[in-house]
Amino acid sequence: MLQTSDLLRVSFRQVIRQHKRYLGVLLSIALGTAGFIVILTMGEEVKSNLNKDLDLLGGATIIKAFFEQGSTSESQMARPEWFHDVTVDAVDQIPGVNGTTLLTLAAGQTTQDDREVNIPMFGVDENFWTVMGIKATQGELFGAEAQEKRHRVVVLGELAAEKIFGRTDVVGERVMINSALYHIVGTLDPGNQIDRAKWAYVPLNTLRARMFNLLPRRLYIRCNTWDDVPLVAAALPQVIKQHQNANTLTVEVAWEPLKHIKRIVWWVEMFVYFSIVATLGLGGFGIWNGMMTAVKSRTREIGLKKAMGAEDWDIMIQFLSESTCLSLTAGILGVGLGYAGVLAAAHILHSSPPLDQFYVYGAASIAFALFIGIGAGFYPSLSAARMDVVAAIRYE
Repeated sequence: MLQTSDLLRVSFRQVIRQHKRYLGVLLSIALGTAGFIVILTMGEEVKSNLNKDLDLLGGATIIKAFFEQGSTSESQMARPEWFHDVTVDAVDQIPGVNGTTLLTLAAGQTTQDDREVNIPMFGVDENFWTVMGIKATQGELFGAEAQEKRHRVVVLGELAAEKIFGRTDVVGERVMINSALYHIVGTLDPGNQIDRAKWAYVPLNTLRARMFNLLPRRLYIRCNTWDDVPLVAAALPQVIKQHQNANTLTVEVAWEPLKHIKRIVWWVEMFVYFSIVATLGLGGFGIWNGMMTAVKSRTREIGLKKAMGAEDWDIMIQFLSESTCLSLTAGILGVGLGYAGVLAAAHILHSSPPLDQFYVYGAASIAFALFIGIGAGFYPSLSAARMDVVAAIRYE
């Protein structure tokens, strides 16, 4: 019986000799393995980046919480509730929450060329842009400094700029809104939400300093992924109640768009996984077919080895070793391609590749490739081991 090292050396040499026959099998298993590694390794990262594109998702990962005006005369006379800072901090700590933003709405009016123009004003904090997925088309979006120091700056939606000035290139100019002069620092891209282009956005603290009765009664919460939305929505009322009165609290979730998105993603995932399984299955069938051909073409060799004293077990182990080496070679090639795919995906997503997960899935892929090799090569190896010596030697 050959030693293990000699057996592996002979098996790998046989795979190299027959590389043209096994090329399709190698590529099939390698590509299937690479796809398996990339999808599982980068799956969460891809999902996280998809959730950042709120226009694509229709705001499905945004939860809106607000306090409604009471319906009874008693509740209407009571002081309206608003979100306290300690409440917002607590909401930020809920597992699955990616970010929160406070905002309030006020009526705005300006005069341009002797005509009055009504512009809705939104007082927003520095987190509003990232939570809502808004980008600037010109200039910049104000940040924490403008919020903290109550700067009189404004970001105009493109339709609002067109309505006031008759054009959109207004960055750097000044506009008088509600008798206060604001510096225009940027215009924004409304995406698919056209209403955003009709508004003027100023720092929340700036707006509240001029309108003392203006309270932040709206809180928008963005979740990490669509899977976190139901959990966060369920936990939100209880967390808010722990820090303030929440009798008139309303929580809105876009359940229908969320279900639609999850349904689409589920089908896409099923299609991808089915494709990978089919590719690996074809690779396993290729190994089986290739080993059956190898057994048939080496029938006389098998007969001669048996005549020289080789046991059935020796013959079986040799062919099984060849199929395992073939699948192992394909698995190693697939891990290499998978590593390149992970690096490429991380570069496209502007993130760091999760190498810890890659190592885990890479090892699992090697183990699975070995399983395919052993499973696909077992019957051909058994057929070779059971050959009759005389019939095998006489085979032409």
